[in-house]
Amino acid sequence: MWLVAGLGNPGDKYAYTWHNCGFLAAEMLADRCGIDLNKSKFNGIYGKGKIAGEDAIIIKPTTFMNNSGECVAAIASYFKIETSRIIIIYDDIDIAIGKIRVRAKGSAGTHNGMKSVIKLLGSQDFPRVRIGTGPVPENRDLISYVLAEIPKDQRQAVYDSMDLACDAVIDWIRENS
Repeated sequence: MWLVAGLGNPGDKYAYTWHNCGFLAAEMLADRCGIDLNKSKFNGIYGKGKIAGEDAIIIKPTTFMNNSGECVAAIASYFKIETSRIIIIYDDIDIAIGKIRVRAKGSAGTHNGMKSVIKLLGSQDFPRVRIGTGPVPENRDLISYVLAEIPKDQRQAVYDSMDLACDAVIDWIRENS
């Protein structure tokens, strides 16, 4: 079984912010794979189905970004999912808008959601797909930027990168099953 977690913040206030790219990509992936995100447990909203022919769960933690690890660790433990079969999708200000980066493992960098996931999983040895949301404009502080709504003139590039992130998850599962 695979677990794909899209990180973000719950609620309408944050729905289309930079920090919710993981949530939005998880919803897009669920749509593409015919997985209904209609279950609520483990401090998240999730659904079960198939990705690239493999059993998978897609989850959106509802713990708010900085506590995402609570949800990811709980569901991984319950379903006995190996850390190497957990894929995290999240925003990254160190990657340009419209780009993605896939890594087999690594540190959290400055991302508090990933710090929580790594701490509560007790490992950083899991794949991740990072969606570019940067750089932060010089006249903005980090928190106000990531919690701001994605401007209309940049949405298409961001949605295109989320689509690439979905492709990356599907390819990763196909190649590593």
